[in-house]
Amino acid sequence: MSSCCEGPSKKLDLLLWGTTSVIFICYVIILSAGVVDFSGPILQTISEFCHSVKMIIDTMYWGILAGVLSVGLLSRVPKEFVIALLGPPGVGGILRASVAGIFFDLCNHGVLLIAGKLYERGASNGQTIAFLVATPWNSLSVTFILIALIGLKWTLLFIFLSLLVAVATGLAFEKLSSIGYLTQNPNRTELPEDFMVWQQAKKNITTFDWGLEASLRTLKVSVLESRMILRWIFLGIIIAACIRTFVHPDDFSSLVGPTLMGLALTIGAATIIEVCSEGSSPIAADIFNRAEAPGNAFAFLMAGVSTDYTEIVVLKQISSSWRYAMALPLLSLPQIILLGWLINHLVT
Repeated sequence: MSSCCEGPSKKLDLLLWGTTSVIFICYVIILSAGVVDFSGPILQTISEFCHSVKMIIDTMYWGILAGVLSVGLLSRVPKEFVIALLGPPGVGGILRASVAGIFFDLCNHGVLLIAGKLYERGASNGQTIAFLVATPWNSLSVTFILIALIGLKWTLLFIFLSLLVAVATGLAFEKLSSIGYLTQNPNRTELPEDFMVWQQAKKNITTFDWGLEASLRTLKVSVLESRMILRWIFLGIIIAACIRTFVHPDDFSSLVGPTLMGLALTIGAATIIEVCSEGSSPIAADIFNRAEAPGNAFAFLMAGVSTDYTEIVVLKQISSSWRYAMALPLLSLPQIILLGWLINHLVT
């Protein structure tokens, strides 16, 4: 399966280097503004696009840097420990799976690999889905970026609401599994009774290497493993800059504004546009700031997780059931639409 979040390979990453080149050229054009005449209509459009790119990056650069560092730090946390945090099936296990999902710095495609492993290792249906729904844009890198773009208050609200959707969807999967509508995970298993999560956490902290050599290795991992995230962030920046350049603010507001039609168009766009969660954050921020539709911005971030065809196909593969796969959008999308509408009309 081709994934947007595959690890580094020997092949040239055309998306990463292509988007990086576009951004680099934009800065070259901006720096040459005093030398080159941008009076023509085409050159004016190019200049406006480049300044839009710079404006977005100037807003979110610190979030990108913080996210890159978080990738390296998280790479040193044993995956087995995070899986153990899920605990036994049930309400508590779903809550823990949802919270654990926040700490995986992967996009909605890359996290499928982890969700599949959770399923293989015996996580319940509800835990697997709750982890999958909670993870993608709640990763640390995207969280930092969203704080830079829309502010801390709104970012925390979005995280809280996304966790509600994850928990509610996970509980619904558990209920449907208990009544036999969905097949129980055949790999389901119980954690050893003598496993002490916090003792293991304390052990991991005390044995953590804070030396210079280990720190340099972590920094190297941060840069290398962030490539699969940065390419989608850069693509999102370019798309957002295109929207700012070619779509008039009034037209943009009317299309994806805080109306039911705007919400529907936003969800439709999130379903069609195949951009990873990291790349969707600048677009969601534009919906939030320029269209003044925070509910639509939330829906855009969440709908991509619930309606992405890659996720649906992979869920079918790991469960061997189309019913299991299609239950994700059928159960989560109505919640997203309702919450998006409520944010637009009650919170603003």
